[in-house]
Amino acid sequence: MKKKINAILYVCLACLSAAALNADGDVPSSDTDQAAVQQQVIIVPVSGEVGPAMAAFIERALEGTDDPDPLFILEMDTFGGRVDSAFQIVDTLLNVPQGRTLAFVEKKAISAGALIALACNELVMKPSTTIGDCAPIILSKEGPKMLGEKFQSPLRAKFRTLAKRNGYPEVLAEAMVSGDMVVYKVETDDGRSFYMEATEYEDLSENERKAIRSKKTVVGKDKLLTMDDQEAMEFGFSKMSVESVEEMLREKGITEYEITEIEENWSEQMVRLITMIAPILMLIGFAGLYLEMQTPGFGIPGILGIICLGLVFFGQYMVGLADHTELLLITLGILLLGVEMFVTPGFGLPGFAGITLMAVGMILSLQDFVLPSPDVPWEAELLWRNVVTVLGSFLGSALLIIIFFRLILPKLSYVIPGPFLSATLADSHVDSDVPVRVSVGDRGVVVKPLRPSGSARIGNDIYDVVSEGEFIKRGQAVVVLEMQGNRVVVVLRGAGDF
Repeated sequence: MKKKINAILYVCLACLSAAALNADGDVPSSDTDQAAVQQQVIIVPVSGEVGPAMAAFIERALEGTDDPDPLFILEMDTFGGRVDSAFQIVDTLLNVPQGRTLAFVEKKAISAGALIALACNELVMKPSTTIGDCAPIILSKEGPKMLGEKFQSPLRAKFRTLAKRNGYPEVLAEAMVSGDMVVYKVETDDGRSFYMEATEYEDLSENERKAIRSKKTVVGKDKLLTMDDQEAMEFGFSKMSVESVEEMLREKGITEYEITEIEENWSEQMVRLITMIAPILMLIGFAGLYLEMQTPGFGIPGILGIICLGLVFFGQYMVGLADHTELLLITLGILLLGVEMFVTPGFGLPGFAGITLMAVGMILSLQDFVLPSPDVPWEAELLWRNVVTVLGSFLGSALLIIIFFRLILPKLSYVIPGPFLSATLADSHVDSDVPVRVSVGDRGVVVKPLRPSGSARIGNDIYDVVSEGEFIKRGQAVVVLEMQGNRVVVVLRGAGDF
């Protein structure tokens, strides 16, 4: 009896001590216990075209949390995009500890989107959504064209690696890339079922074929595997088909959670816009610099050109493609163009070298490599596309200048309201107290470049002269073609010599 009384007293003392400690704050309260086990859920939207801006955004989202064990949910709604950017996103996801990433297909995960989804540790889909079709394509004159084995092989290897990592059927993952694969679902007499490629099935021995109870074609010839949510569950890719993230969390047994959605900040949205309009910005930038080279001094065209090209470089720098090397090349190019404009008027070696350096700098700023690797075949395609983009901007800027000066500028007088003079100055003449001692046929040398106005030494005097629209460098010989009052019109010696 005494032992029982002592035990009761001991229990009472223990309860009173625990209550006292809890009141003093030495033991966490029940609310704190609940907060300690609360799961941090971070939703990262993956929508639109897969590109460098998306890769930079996802990297920031996955690395910008202080929570020790968050669950990252990538909400997928994309038709895909650039392969190099998709590989960069995959590498970012593979650096996240196992079990902390989940792809939730909100609408679609096609092409590069499928690669990103399979890089996550788990896949969940909403009803009536799709995933698959990751064949590498290129836009040709005939439309989209599927690239060959050289491009498909590294993509298949990446899909195979991700399938092994997450327990997906490897042959079905590869069938998302190559259209020449035929895949069977095979069931054996002992109840096992698995997926097998047609060539692998043909290599089975006679005894192995006898053990096969049924064979069903899952992926036919010249077809790329694209699955809806039910097929993805049947084939072993998707874990479940649910209507919302909250329902998915309940199905996973996560009842205490806090959802945080990561959104693009203003700088990332601006970078995405700059990336989209980069060819137009380069076209305006090159046109502005070209106009500045052909006119004396430095004004609005040059400032506009530098701003547009600077925006393109800034956008590529923000997504991690451009670096100090590209900045140095572009800066040297601009400096050489400045030498061409202010030191050696006309167009010569400094101008050509400046344009070349700027073009190389802009090309390199559009990619994360210098020379394409033979092991990564799409780098050569990307390099060619970037070269075409930059050179196309050059040619487009020249066309823009021609259209502006030949078609638009002459018509501005009809758009801008008057008043205008109704009489002409055809019969007028210039009276001057200082006679011009120059005659038609006199020869001279240019001392200030004609663009088209400038100065030339004729005899022992220097005169303000103009050319007939052409630019004439300093030091070139000219001949007086025409006198219009005090206006002296000259041409290059030999062009109008007589």
